[in-house]
Formats: sequence, structure tokens, C-alpha cells
Amino acid sequence: MSDAVLYAQDGHVVTLTMNRPDVRNAIGGIDEIDHFVALLNKASADRSVRAVILTGAGSAFAAGGNVKAMREKTGMFGGGAAAIRENYRRTVQHLAKALWSVEVPTIAAVNGAAVGQGCDLACLCDMRLAGRSAKFSVPFLKLGIIPGDGGAWLFPRVVGRSRAAEMFYTGDMIDAETAAQWGLASRVVEDAALMDEAMALARRIASNPPDVLRMTKRLLRDSEGASFETIMDLSSAMQSLCHQTEDHVEAIDAFFEKRPGDYKGR
Repeated sequence: MSDAVLYAQDGHVVTLTMNRPDVRNAIGGIDEIDHFVALLNKASADRSVRAVILTGAGSAFAAGGNVKAMREKTGMFGGGAAAIRENYRRTVQHLAKALWSVEVPTIAAVNGAAVGQGCDLACLCDMRLAGRSAKFSVPFLKLGIIPGDGGAWLFPRVVGRSRAAEMFYTGDMIDAETAAQWGLASRVVEDAALMDEAMALARRIASNPPDVLRMTKRLLRDSEGASFETIMDLSSAMQSLCHQTEDHVEAIDAFFEKRPGDYKGR
């Protein structure tokens, strides 16, 4: 179970690898999801971590739910409607909330198919880099179900309402180039260079003052649902804290001395 997601830290960057390549990294059972959530919480709580990369082992990023279990009505798909509702809350929604709540910037390094919940996991990250072989789809309707992991809220915010509707209503797969054109991916890179590019991006992000980095992400996330006035008030409160930090002083000094800053999170 503990090998279903791998945790590796390199400096200020953590890489989480979904490690079930035999099932194209389909989302596992409750124990595996709990472990996944625990690793996300660990990265978020660790003050030495400044960026997280999420990727998949093997030829796929993540293939979504377990269709075999759906057919057999086992695992999270067993029982009546009330049981299944609670199972969704306890599993896929628990994971989605944990990934959304990671305080540091997150990068999805999409190395193959990102399907259903796998596509939504990529969208829950702040940024997506697509390998040239990456493909994206949200084919819930093709299985006679709706997006149960919050995708109906999330996906239109990433690609826009019209394109989200097209993808949900058709279940069509789009390639990496189309994903980049639609804003689903930041850019497309060669498959062999994907993790190097993701790490280079993560390190550029991690070179910034860590507490201010976390505050900036919080502002961006809160702006999804807050009013302009609320964000203005929150910005002024956070800004007052930024001006009191040692990292702010270091950033100003580095600016005038034309050198990289050395930030300590103080």
C-alpha cells in the first residue's frame, strides 16, 4: 500500500509519483487514498518544502477510477446510494480537497493519459506541463456517471465553460497540443525532458521567499470565490506581514546588489 504513491524530496522540491503502473495509476482503495492524502499533508506542513510535482509512473499520468470495481459493485461502489455517497466523500473527494489545499505551488507533470479523476487531479494542481504523449479526457458520461470529485466546479475554471461543456458532454480525448492551446497545459515538452522541465520550473518557484510564496498561492486560490473588496482587504493584511519579514529585507538587498536572494522563511 505504501508504495502506491512515492515521496521524494530534492532540496525544496517534493515529487509525488502515483505508482500503480500496472493499472495506469488508477485511483486505489481507501487505504491508498489515505496514504496519498497523508503525503500531501506532509508536504504542505513541511516548512522546507516550497513546491510539489505530481506525476505518474509508467506510461500514464492517472487513468481515474476503477471501472472493474464499478461493474462488480465492490469497494467504494458497493452498497446503496447512501453508502456510495459517503464513499465518494471519504475517498475521491477527500483526495481532491487535500490536493487543492496544499499550501505550496503544485505542478502536474502529465506523462501520458490523464483520464477522468486523473484529469481532475492534474487540474487541481496550479500548473500543468504536458509531455508530448499526454492526453486528457473527462469521460464520466461514457460510464453513465457524473464527475463526482468536484470536476464540474474545477474544469470550467481551467479551460472555460464552453470547452469544459464540450469535453464533459462528448467524453472526447484531446492531445497535448490542444491542451496547451486551451490553457489546460502551460506548455508541451518532449516526453524525455518532462521531469527535468518540471523540476527546473519547481526550482525557479522555490527560489522565492517561502512564506510569501504560500501567501501568494492563498490569494490566487481565494480569488476564485471572493469579492474584489475581500481580496483587497486580504492583500493589505498579508502585505503588512510581508514587510515585516527578514526575507523582504533580503529581497530588497538582493535587488540592489543584483544577486539571487537567499531566503530562510523568516
